[in-house]
Amino acid sequence: MKYIVIIGDGMADLPIPELGGKTILQAAEKPNLDYLAKNGRTGLAMTVPEGYPPGSDVANMSIFGYDPAVYYTGRSPLEALSMGVSLQGNDLAFRTNLITIGNADNTVGADGPRLEDAYVVDYSGGHITSEEAAELIQAVDEKFGNDRFKFYPGISYRHLLVAQDNYGKELLFTPPHDITGQKASDYFPKGNGDPASEDAAQTYLDMTAASYDVLKNHPVNQKRVSEGKLPANCIWLWGQGNAPKFELFEKLHHKTGAVISAVDLLKGIGICAGLDVIDVEGATGFLDTNYKGKADAAAEALKSKDFVFVHIEAPDECGHIGDYQKKMQAVVDLDSKIIGPLLEYAKSLDEPCRILVMPDHPTPVALKTHTSDPIPFVLYDTRETDADGVFVFDEESVKSGSFGTVYASELVSLMIQDD
Repeated sequence: MKYIVIIGDGMADLPIPELGGKTILQAAEKPNLDYLAKNGRTGLAMTVPEGYPPGSDVANMSIFGYDPAVYYTGRSPLEALSMGVSLQGNDLAFRTNLITIGNADNTVGADGPRLEDAYVVDYSGGHITSEEAAELIQAVDEKFGNDRFKFYPGISYRHLLVAQDNYGKELLFTPPHDITGQKASDYFPKGNGDPASEDAAQTYLDMTAASYDVLKNHPVNQKRVSEGKLPANCIWLWGQGNAPKFELFEKLHHKTGAVISAVDLLKGIGICAGLDVIDVEGATGFLDTNYKGKADAAAEALKSKDFVFVHIEAPDECGHIGDYQKKMQAVVDLDSKIIGPLLEYAKSLDEPCRILVMPDHPTPVALKTHTSDPIPFVLYDTRETDADGVFVFDEESVKSGSFGTVYASELVSLMIQDD
């Protein structure tokens, strides 16, 4: 038996007026996903346990079969593992976004407002390239790096800060993708009232404010502006945590596996789980990602592995920018370029194969952020013996599916049950 898990990050949504009150999944042309629903079993999954924020870290950890209540220590340490950054003892990792700040009307200039007067224009610095971002993070590290702080470049707008001695572990930070278009000062880091905590909050705020002076006129940003692109003119810290400790996936389930993603978070979960992490050239985490390369890599991985997890980030990114048309395209591409080829491959195998498809959480275009609502899922077996009478895949249709509502951390066990 082989197993394929396909994660369409953030593809669940709310009804959209421009689509006649339909959700993205209800309106999109997705024949392969609907085929799985018609010939498989469906339901709703709770990926975010009560009391946890609806982040991709918590949600995807659940999908990989790890209960966040047991294993979760924060988002950034998972990304650190993927980036090859080893966390020791009280090392504290922070996600460091390169963002765009500007005026309330979304205009951006080289001599824009001070951070306390600025608005978050874009959480991704205009989806800056990894090559450009590396130069900017190097400039930030040259300014602020010392015995306590070290910055590391990652992919596109996603980078890392490691602080020594749990400095600021208790602080409250806000993800920048939750506050696009809002005033930055409403979401500055907050301490717990203790003098040491308030001092740490001020240190990180000062660093963020000073990063604007470092980056706003950097040659990389000058070139981007000249090309009509947004500058990545400020850093934004969030998602701090210490190194996690996972039980190995193979030890828990007696199955081997691999993970394919453009995103350090998913790669980090894979590393923690002891899965092979497969890098695909041209995987970007956006609409221009190398879909074919991911599908081909998944098929190749299954020649030697039992499981493969394939993660597609594009629907989530389009949800964060509030563009329903781009999100629709992301779902259509996922269906035609990932689900279709892998369904065809699964049917060609000389042994049964089960395919699980699901988002990790909703990212409604109207909200531009994640919610913790249960998400739709479908589990398909190439033997096609378990159809439950659901004919299309969307948020409403699966409510009548035979699985009902389950905890996402149980889905891996459900997949291998009676195999």
